[in-house]
Amino acid sequence: MKAKYRNIFFVAGLALLGAMIFSLDMPWSEIWGNIRHAGYWLPANILLWAGIYLMNAASWYVIIRDDKRVRVSFPYIYRLTISGYVLNYVTPLGLLGGEPYRIMELAPHVGKAKAASSVILYSMMHVFSHFWFWLLGVILFVIVYPVNLGLGILLGMIFATSLLVIYFFMQGYRRGLVVKTFRLLSHIPYVNRWSERFYANKAEVLQRIDSQIAALHAQHKRTFYLSLGLELMARIVSSLEIYFLMRILTPEVTVVDSILIMAFSSLFSNLMFFMPMQIGAREGSIALVADRLHLTAGYGLFTGILCRIRELCWIVIGLLLIKIKGKHTIDSKQNA
Repeated sequence: MKAKYRNIFFVAGLALLGAMIFSLDMPWSEIWGNIRHAGYWLPANILLWAGIYLMNAASWYVIIRDDKRVRVSFPYIYRLTISGYVLNYVTPLGLLGGEPYRIMELAPHVGKAKAASSVILYSMMHVFSHFWFWLLGVILFVIVYPVNLGLGILLGMIFATSLLVIYFFMQGYRRGLVVKTFRLLSHIPYVNRWSERFYANKAEVLQRIDSQIAALHAQHKRTFYLSLGLELMARIVSSLEIYFLMRILTPEVTVVDSILIMAFSSLFSNLMFFMPMQIGAREGSIALVADRLHLTAGYGLFTGILCRIRELCWIVIGLLLIKIKGKHTIDSKQNA
């Protein structure tokens, strides 16, 4: 990627980070008090997320390396994974910063089609794993906790919706998704003319991306399920952050509780996807889910605040990684 574009991503991310920090609706003394109360668990959770991002990077890495013609440096993919997520965290609507950044970084080394298809495939896998995680959350809740009629209806709706979305994702993996998406956009007012022009100019590249998406599931099932397994495992491991922070306040919380809190709070906060970092939505949803699990809602709020502080630390790290150009990290025998 040209230094000019890298600087644009860096400055935009830095500006959004500053805006979010100054918009925090909490006294600095209270934030500092929570940090002190967390003690060594806060830096421990920052390190925990280094491992979680490692699993995310490995999930994307196996997709890229499925093409044996391309040799990719894993540290390079790890850096792009972190900085890409950082741009998604600070961008309203998500995916509008991180995915273009990853494609632009990767394209000069592996070609536009390969870069775009690998990023799209990984983004699909990341979202796909959400629904498997929520499905797991519903099953665990029914096994561990009593369910009344109202809660049963809600859980049933989440379960059915997750299964339906998983079905449509599998159809997209089998038959490709990009071309169909542009055909759908051609029927939507205001974006139809743009989508038709874009498809007319990039039809060959988009069809190649779709063929690569379909090929991964049809011909390389091991890669497909390994990538999905790594993403799902990353979500389960991320629940340990909830467990460690809540154990500071109460010994009553269990690992299953932390998985349930992470699953349902991520569901509720993703409904607020249009907000940068889902400001307020995540803290409130963690507190709400903790209360439903008969834990004090204040425990959930404390945990949500510390998760936000950990996230801000990684945003700073990710923005610094954007500025690192690094050495030649990809040696492709043949561009896709």
